[in-house]
Formats: sequence, C-alpha cells, structure tokens
Amino acid sequence: MSTRTAVVTGASSGIGAATARHLAAAGYRVLLTARRTDRIEALATELTEAGHDAVAHALDVTDRAAVDAFAATVGDSVEVLVNNAGGALGSETVATADPADWRTMYEVNVLGTLHMTQALLPALTGSGDGTVVVLSSTAGLATYEGGGGYVAAKHGAHVIAETLRLELCGSPVRVIEVAPGMVRTDEFAVTRFRGDQEKAAAVYAGVAEPLTADDVAETIAWAVTRPSHVNIDLLVVRPRAQASNYKVHREL
Repeated sequence: MSTRTAVVTGASSGIGAATARHLAAAGYRVLLTARRTDRIEALATELTEAGHDAVAHALDVTDRAAVDAFAATVGDSVEVLVNNAGGALGSETVATADPADWRTMYEVNVLGTLHMTQALLPALTGSGDGTVVVLSSTAGLATYEGGGGYVAAKHGAHVIAETLRLELCGSPVRVIEVAPGMVRTDEFAVTRFRGDQEKAAAVYAGVAEPLTADDVAETIAWAVTRPSHVNIDLLVVRPRAQASNYKVHREL
C-alpha cells in the first residue's frame, strides 16, 4: 500500500485536508493540491513528521495548462484521485444572482473536476486499479431556494460521476461519488456569505451535531479502501438532524 498514490484537490483546509490525513494514515503517498501553498506545505510537513509520505503541489484546478503540467509530474501510475476542490458563492435567487458567481462555481466544481479527471485518467488506468472520487453534495441531488448556482454546479459534478462510470465500465477504474449534506467547516459558509460571520453561523444555528470535515473524510477513505471489485456508486451522508436539504431539526 505504501507505493500507492492518491491526489487530493482542495487539500488546504476542511474536507480536503482531512481526507489527505485519512488516506495518508491508510498508507497512501498523498499529493496535496490547492492554491494556498503555505497551507498545503504545512500539511505536508505535518504528515511527513508523522511518518507518512506527502508532497504539496500548488495548483488551481481551473487552470488547464497548470493541471496538465502537474499531471506530467506524477508519473504513469496514480491509484486515487479525490476531486474535492469546490465551493459556494452567495445565496441570491435565480432572478437576482450575479452570473459571475455562477461562472466561478461552475469552473471550480465542474470544470475543475473535468480537468483533473481528464489529465490523470491515463495514470489512473495505467495503475490497473484506479479510483476517481467526485465530492458532490446533496445539492447535486435536490434543489433549494437561494442555492441555484451552487445547486446547478453540484448537479454538474453529479452528472460527471454518473456519466464517467458508464463510460469506464470494463476498465480498471472505479468512480465513487460522495454527496455530503450539512457539514460545518471553518470556511464553507463564511466564503458563501462573503465573510459575514453572522450569516454563516445561522446556517448551523440550533443543529446539535452537523457533520464535520473528519466525518466526510472518513467516509471517503472507507469507500476508497473497499476491495477493488466493490464500487460505492453514490454515498449520501448527512447529520442525523438533517432529513433533507430543507428539513433540519433545530433546538432553538
């Protein structure tokens, strides 16, 4: 297992960083990618000092030339790609949303996943036992008011996973989709509400135990480490307090 390589995008914080830790603990050589170089370098140092194999690569998944250059450095064998880079911007209605926000979300959540998957698919196939993970969202399965741009982007990510699985049937590559519901991380809601801490906190108000980044990362690592013939097509994970995107038990 120590020679197996996993690439994790968006590894500078939250679910991405937690996933890198779990895969490193499972014995993978982890390639950490994100735009914030200082954070992934710090994580690589943390993992290396703990006895794991981790290397940081500054990378913007929306930059196809940079993605191709990164892919050229990883060699002809990669076992796991975790497409985690993504995010949400704004909560405006479809009628009032800024198209620039929608474009940004689409480029990161959809085209970023496409770029990384296309660039690394030869190495994943070449490994003889590859796994592509698409971290989508319950927003990719059901809509809700004020989430149009993010919902559209995550529906796109969901469709990539579903289509790719059909197209790769018969090849030595699995396609796993993990769709989290409410996850409380340090940055997701704050970024969505453009730094408004009060609005970000309101998302989780009264919810006893939202999911954590570690909960989702553990789920991803579990799916990835199933026997090669076992494919977890789609795994939806929510906190117990959340029955759907719009039905959440709050103790207020």
